[in-house]
Amino acid sequence: MNDEFQYLLNRTARGKLDRRSFMGRAAALGVAGATAGSLLGSAALAQGPRRGGTLTMGMQGGESTNSLDPAAAQSQVPFAYLKIMGEPLINIDDNGNLEGRVAEEFEASADAMTWRFKIRSGITFHNGQPLTAEDCAQTLRRHSDEDSQSGALGIMRGISNISTDGDTLILETSTPNADLPYLLSDYHLMMQPNGGFDDPTAGIFSGPYKIVDNEPGVRHTFERFEEYWDSSMGHFNAIELLVINDATARNSALQSGQVQLVNRVPPTVAGLLGRAPGISIQTTAGRGHYVFIMHCNTAPFDNMDLRLALKHAINREDMLDRILRGYGSLGNDMPINASYPLFDNTIEQRTYDPDQARFYFERSGHSGPIDLRTADGAFAGAVEAAQLFQESAAAAGIELNIIREPNDGYWSEVWNTEPFCASYWGGRPVQDQMYSTAYVSDADWNDTRFFNERFDSLLYEARGELDLTRRKELYSEMGRIVRDEGGLINPMFNDFIDAHNDQITGWVSNPNLELMDGLAPSKMWSTE
Repeated sequence: MNDEFQYLLNRTARGKLDRRSFMGRAAALGVAGATAGSLLGSAALAQGPRRGGTLTMGMQGGESTNSLDPAAAQSQVPFAYLKIMGEPLINIDDNGNLEGRVAEEFEASADAMTWRFKIRSGITFHNGQPLTAEDCAQTLRRHSDEDSQSGALGIMRGISNISTDGDTLILETSTPNADLPYLLSDYHLMMQPNGGFDDPTAGIFSGPYKIVDNEPGVRHTFERFEEYWDSSMGHFNAIELLVINDATARNSALQSGQVQLVNRVPPTVAGLLGRAPGISIQTTAGRGHYVFIMHCNTAPFDNMDLRLALKHAINREDMLDRILRGYGSLGNDMPINASYPLFDNTIEQRTYDPDQARFYFERSGHSGPIDLRTADGAFAGAVEAAQLFQESAAAAGIELNIIREPNDGYWSEVWNTEPFCASYWGGRPVQDQMYSTAYVSDADWNDTRFFNERFDSLLYEARGELDLTRRKELYSEMGRIVRDEGGLINPMFNDFIDAHNDQITGWVSNPNLELMDGLAPSKMWSTE
């Protein structure tokens, strides 16, 4: 590398020369565009974050029914804009450790039934109002209200009392809960003035960006909040989030430079897209899973034999290979995999067995086709996965009728409403949070309508069990109950596959959720 090119590279990385000029002058020096772009990205990363520029994102998972109320968030776009605008008490860092955000310190009583969170001073809401411990208390109170229908309601029900003492938030639980700080990292629990009781859809939060335009299902724009307390985040001047539910259009927008960052790259094209000049594919293994869910309290799925028939009738290995192309791992009809602490790898892996499927199907007494609803937006390859399921089930004499639903409205009108459909979960940092969100009997997002007293009692016991050996035993039994009695068909855990171009840098893998646990827009920065 000659001295002139190195000089240009250093000036561009420091923001003294724009990217277009750099690429032109690099070409004049005989440096190929792909090489120059790659070296620029590395140099910008080495220089560290710098402020400026606009990030334009293209995302799957937006609908016209989306709301700015964090309680109502159900899909990828609301998750992303809540992470852009808001901040919870606690985050989970890249290594799975607790990281104080709105709460700068926290501690538990010896019995893990009383937790004290010291609220960070100097945090300001987007409306200029200082954030207080009472705002935090009110936020948690609202999400604890049955009428809120919050996605965090299941984890909030274990909190028996919420109070404040000066700058300290005090939470008391009905049973010991060693994992409570992990639960409070839930993306629904973004702090709002007066907890959002005045207007939960106002879009006023305390995160690094504040909202400018809100067009549900189309676009959302944000500008940097200059009073944000943490200078290590919020590097772009502005962010534009475009809803591009079609994968081909989304990837084309990335290649053309219309957008710099996308989510949900289909596994079938990830390799090809990654070979395009200036494009980086970011794959992260974690806890996300692509599933089919049955309502255990709705005919014909209230018949356990029928549920077992369908679980044996799906070819997981074939689906993993053909849908995820290796960007994932096998599921075992429970929402937990080896990414979770205290995972029990001795639980037998369920495999495709058409003879067993036929046995249980005949014993169920059911006859006739079974409706399975799906949509392109349910997960990457959901329609094709449903068709593969239809083929493998047919070998056992089970007829699946695939109903293809529109993407818009799928998460409000099909998921958690229809008794058998395709879905996905991003996973949660710990087993208690995953089970509390979707499997305990009173969870608002109990999307399999799974009501099991033994499971509930094990969850509450495990929540306060400090002996890790005993706790692992409890989680193991819970996993077996969900696997054998529940309404979850989990064929595969998916890697998160995101992509960005060389106009931005700063990517760090985070296994919690896609797009660096939603923090990519706040932690990455421009190379231009």
